Amino acid sequence: MNYFSSSTGKKFLMAVSGLVLVAFIIGHLLGNLQIFLGPEAINRYSAFLHSIGEILWIVRIVLLAMVTIHIWTAVSLTLENRAARPIGYAQKEYVKASYASRTMHLSGILVLVYLVYHLLHFTFLRAHPQYSHFTDALGRRDVYRMMVMSFQQPGIALVYIAANLLLGMHMSHGLYSMFQSLGFVNLSVRPKLQILANVVGYGIFIGFALIPLSVWLGWVK
Repeated sequence: MNYFSSSTGKKFLMAVSGLVLVAFIIGHLLGNLQIFLGPEAINRYSAFLHSIGEILWIVRIVLLAMVTIHIWTAVSLTLENRAARPIGYAQKEYVKASYASRTMHLSGILVLVYLVYHLLHFTFLRAHPQYSHFTDALGRRDVYRMMVMSFQQPGIALVYIAANLLLGMHMSHGLYSMFQSLGFVNLSVRPKLQILANVVGYGIFIGFALIPLSVWLGWVK
């Protein structure tokens, strides 16, 4: 417990919780991309998720715990850094820091707001209820129709595209920081790990953004 209350321990917890969340996000993306296979594929996938009942709730509880740990460690480390330097730099000079790394706190907050909105939209069916009660011919929740009718609205589509850009930026730097916290980064592999983090982070952005963009442009109807 003393280790996890230290800065090193908190960075380790942040890295592990981030890794779990990245794994979930990739799986979530693969499931959502089934929209390109047509209504049967994604409605069947949605019905399967709801059929596993207790297992689904266990997964949700684990994810909630990971999000809580991730936020707590981020806030705690930020406060520790500020306490260590109560007087800020007179002038900041960013040598190698990327835009994603300099805006991690802001992107994290905005991604959290987006997560709440996304859950209200597609999980709890509170946002945009006019698109939330469709069923298909087999009586399953018609997720395909719900997604199409939602993303045909430019405002909703733009929110999802912009939010997933922030998610991709956050993940690209977060993954690289995770490698550092777990001790995988050295001079020889640093460039490769940075490329890998960018490919995963921005690849996830492209994958998620393709869904609302394809509907908005009429490629998916």
